[in-house]
Amino acid sequence: MRVGVASLYHESNTFIKSPTTLDDFRRGFLGTGAEIPSRFSWTHHEIMGFFDSLKAEGIEAVPLVVAWATPAGPIAVDAWQELLDLLSRELTQAGRLDGVLVAPHGAAVTTDRRSVDGDWVGLIRRHIGPDVPLIGTCDPHANLSRSLVAACDAMIAYRSNPHLDQRQRGLEAARMMARTLRGEIRPVLAAALPPFVINIERQLTSAEPCVSVYRHADAMLKRSGVLSNSIILGFPYADVPDIGCSTLVVTDGNAALAQSLADELARELWSRREAFQGHLIDVPTALAMASQSTGPICLLDMGDNIGGGSPGDGTVLAEALDRQEGASFVALFDPTAAETAIRSGEGAILRLSMGGKIDHRHGEPLEQAVTVRGIFPGTFTESEPRHGGQKSFDMGPTAIVETTNGMTIQLTSQRVFPVSLGQLTSCGLRPEQFKMIVAKGVHAPQGAYGPVCALMIRVNTPGVTSADLSTFNFRQRRKPMYPFETTATFP
Repeated sequence: MRVGVASLYHESNTFIKSPTTLDDFRRGFLGTGAEIPSRFSWTHHEIMGFFDSLKAEGIEAVPLVVAWATPAGPIAVDAWQELLDLLSRELTQAGRLDGVLVAPHGAAVTTDRRSVDGDWVGLIRRHIGPDVPLIGTCDPHANLSRSLVAACDAMIAYRSNPHLDQRQRGLEAARMMARTLRGEIRPVLAAALPPFVINIERQLTSAEPCVSVYRHADAMLKRSGVLSNSIILGFPYADVPDIGCSTLVVTDGNAALAQSLADELARELWSRREAFQGHLIDVPTALAMASQSTGPICLLDMGDNIGGGSPGDGTVLAEALDRQEGASFVALFDPTAAETAIRSGEGAILRLSMGGKIDHRHGEPLEQAVTVRGIFPGTFTESEPRHGGQKSFDMGPTAIVETTNGMTIQLTSQRVFPVSLGQLTSCGLRPEQFKMIVAKGVHAPQGAYGPVCALMIRVNTPGVTSADLSTFNFRQRRKPMYPFETTATFP
């Protein structure tokens, strides 16, 4: 048996003007054939789960295409077409396939405002025909499209946010493929799409209201004939008709049961819709909360969430912290400032303009006299499962500078998810030396920073990933839709 493996993976924020290009994918990862297993062989990613499980089942894995870029603006149409052409060529060259495993994100959008995960998975379906099993994984931040559901025999979303179970979901999907090919099961997929958006601040799966819904989903898995179920929390920063939460259920050959249970799980979500509205904490309130606790305290910069596509150079919290007592840390993506500090050398004292350069939605540049405390290559590895499944990270040439008020600023040349303490330790810093640490994320940093911080405060800062959805002008979403229209109903 030969099973293809493919992934075109991107989380696209349509409120960002600059497009994601093919070069952005090349900077992330863009590979075919043997390049794929060698790149993912030591990760906690679902792609590695695919390969490991297929090997254990005695099935040949046929790597097709994997393309990944850091979340950012919509994918340029020409870049997307090149990716589709590459996938088509690899499918043709692969020869006969007995099945295909796919890993879409579920929130990819092109600059002409099309949700496109259904496009590329649909391309595979047309190539292999209706009878060859096609099974996939997806991110729970997907905005699920009917076309993606229609193309698949089964789809399994990660079950944790932060995403620490990606490899497990890859293993699960590949085991389901093996059982399907052996004729033991016949997966049937159904989806339900209640009309509401879950605020990003409420999407921590280890806390309420998510805990109760996942408890219901776990109990459902014990019912006869149920192979899998998934809760899709949705990605609020894509202005597309598919925006919103959803549910998936896979049964063994029973389409009616799959749909009934998907609807049941969606009603469970819908019944808690008020609890899924964001609890918004502004900067002064967050600092007041932090003052009542011993450190380190992690301030999660929700408006400048790199995992949601933001620039990573927001200065709102940096400005506020520089006026506070106690040591603090913030990372800013600013290649120009990093280069200036590196060129000046360790120990140099200079005046820098830091952050706030990409746009004016995340604060103005921070103008400060600083001392260069260290210069680093910006690379590090992470041994534990972390959000995104990566083990290898590259911030580019990085400078550590300190303001006259004692705030430590990390100036990076590349945007990097703040999901590993290696971001600090690789630069000779320790979390415990700071009273407050700014992490440019919402839930992704929880796995690394939660165990070492006395308190995690999600701060409603401005920006392209703000938790205050009233600051965004949605034009293409469904109507009515909760919480925008409280008159929305389901079913």
